[in-house]
Amino acid sequence: MRIALTLDEDLPEDNDYVRALIEAGARRDEIVVMRPGDPIPGQQFDGVVIAGGGDVDPTLYGRELLPEGEVKIDAGRDSIDFPVFEEAWREGVPALGICRGLQVMNVARGGTLIQHLPLESPSHIEHHQPKKPNRRDHPVALRAGTRLSAIAGSPEIAVNSRHHQAVDRPAKDFVVTATAPDGVIEALEARDGRWLVAVQWHPENLNDDAASKRLFRDFVDEVRTRGSKVEVRG
Repeated sequence: MRIALTLDEDLPEDNDYVRALIEAGARRDEIVVMRPGDPIPGQQFDGVVIAGGGDVDPTLYGRELLPEGEVKIDAGRDSIDFPVFEEAWREGVPALGICRGLQVMNVARGGTLIQHLPLESPSHIEHHQPKKPNRRDHPVALRAGTRLSAIAGSPEIAVNSRHHQAVDRPAKDFVVTATAPDGVIEALEARDGRWLVAVQWHPENLNDDAASKRLFRDFVDEVRTRGSKVEVRG
């Protein structure tokens, strides 16, 4: 089993994404950390995690840069996240998107983003909260009958919130599976039933939250099942 985990250049090897995957049953040697500049061609994975980070280039979803939108484009992450995810999508590989990861997946399949929530979608909820990783900042409502709802085991969960962007138009391949009280889209899943869950919050930081642990466990279990099938076919 091999899981690709795309990360920022400055994030240490020992981080909450890796910890969450290991606690969910992955071995450290099964997690392949990929950073901007790493080679991509020829890499084969049984699962992909697109982690949090900076902003997606608006030109990738057909928009001009919002002058006062505080957009901090991460071209390095764009250069690795998109090809890694697009290969995963083609191959039907289980994929977990977190914060930026959700936005990458939506843009990759033809959706668009809100570049700066305070300007384009003002709300009574402050989505870009100070970085207090394990704090619950607001609830999200989960759509009944979805994978995420089944994993959480509840129609509503409390999440942390550290984003100034969000999904605007969801890609046609996805269904919206969670929303904040102000209507901001908080999670997407693949419409065709493949294992793809993308969330706007940071479950890797919620280390005392049962639903977050189950999300990583469900992902790792699916990846291991796929890896076993590939080995048998090989």
